Amino acid sequence: MKKILLVVFSVFSWGILSFSPMVSSQTNTQPPRVAIPDFVELVEKASPAVVNIRTTERLSNQQAQGSAPGIPDEQAEFFRRFFGVPLPGAPNTPRGQGNRRGQPEEIERGVGSGFIIDSNGIVMTNAHVVEGATTIYVTLTDKREFKAKLLGADKRTDLAVLKIDATGLPKLPLGDSSKVKVGEWVVAIGSPFGLENTVTAGIVSAKSRDTGDYLPFIQTDVAVNPGNSGGPLLNTAGQVIGINSQIFSRSGGYMGISFAIPIDEAIRVADQLRTTGRLVRGRIGVAIGEINKEVAESLGLGKPRGAFVRNVEPGAPAAKGGIEAGDVILSFNGRDINKSTDLPRIVGETKPGTSATVKVWRKGATRDLTVVVADAEPDKAVARKSEAPASQAGTANKSLGISVTELTEAKNKELGGKGGVEITNVGDGAAARAGLRVGDVIVRIGDADITGIKQFESVTKALDPSKAVPIFVRRGDATIVVPIRPAQK
Repeated sequence: MKKILLVVFSVFSWGILSFSPMVSSQTNTQPPRVAIPDFVELVEKASPAVVNIRTTERLSNQQAQGSAPGIPDEQAEFFRRFFGVPLPGAPNTPRGQGNRRGQPEEIERGVGSGFIIDSNGIVMTNAHVVEGATTIYVTLTDKREFKAKLLGADKRTDLAVLKIDATGLPKLPLGDSSKVKVGEWVVAIGSPFGLENTVTAGIVSAKSRDTGDYLPFIQTDVAVNPGNSGGPLLNTAGQVIGINSQIFSRSGGYMGISFAIPIDEAIRVADQLRTTGRLVRGRIGVAIGEINKEVAESLGLGKPRGAFVRNVEPGAPAAKGGIEAGDVILSFNGRDINKSTDLPRIVGETKPGTSATVKVWRKGATRDLTVVVADAEPDKAVARKSEAPASQAGTANKSLGISVTELTEAKNKELGGKGGVEITNVGDGAAARAGLRVGDVIVRIGDADITGIKQFESVTKALDPSKAVPIFVRRGDATIVVPIRPAQK
């Protein structure tokens, strides 16, 4: 009996020993388990430093009269209280703030969020949250409410800094937005629809997202709604990596994509707002456009990169430094320009008075120019000039399928006296398909500047029909580049 037991045990042991490596091998091939983050402790620590912001403005007696036409006061108050917005045509007036003594009436403008960055009462939020407000109220999680002073706001970066009269306040630690990775967990805390201390979570879905604004955004799938604006976007360490600012929406509510201002950019702006009340921003005076693959290849750039100069403001730093319409700016002060939106950000960060080296691509080669950066001025509207009438006569050009005429003396002077030919007719060939229009002025073809019709004809006759050639065109106040493949001779 003992022998049998021993044999059985030996076989059993051998089976285990010989099988266990197989189990181990299978286990190692399985993907590692990833724990779902627990945000409880993070939220408990961060929430006291997140504030609710509401703004009011004062209406004149004439503005404040009456409710919405045909809507009883009780119903108007019901919709205001439960939906947070006034009815069309009705001022959003809180109870108890009626105009009983003939004084201007105070109405609620909106709600938003913010967070404390300094224990002495410095609060950060979005500029659009406080824009146009007569009074700004900041409410803490302990229900204390303060009237806030606006230290400064900048519309282009959508950032504002407030000061409340309090000390010893909890503040949020700041992270490094340059180290944010796509796919990492993030948390938003704010007041969507006026609901204080609401927490939502998600992941970073993209970085350096361009939305046409001055700053690149962190894109997330965190639920952000009206009222979340100005609140913090936190990493799993509880550090602020962004400020919730925008949503992509066709309905006005959250649709799966939200955008946050990177905290590194925000603090740079906030430091200036706290010190001077305004943001000092550099400018060089150029209008720019994006370069696509087709244009890049026709210019000899290889891949799309840089910022195409559509127009240079007369007398601006760029003009004084030798930058011309049609140039492609490849780098500014040693920093590469990968896409056109990089340029205004880099120039804006440059201190006015700085002598910057600008590398441009012109006529198939790079050139280094020097530009002295100026202080930014408010954007000026550019007047649009009318196009030439389609009935104007001109000389036909078979290579490009267009008719052109010499510039009038006035037109040539308007364009800086550099010459060119004006398009008077566009057929249905390559030029039309490329988007050329009547009234456009061709100023350059490839590397050849156009001075008049004779030279224009000479240049177009020498074009290779197997290759697309870049045509530089003045349209209104801008220069555009259009790649066209000439017709077969």
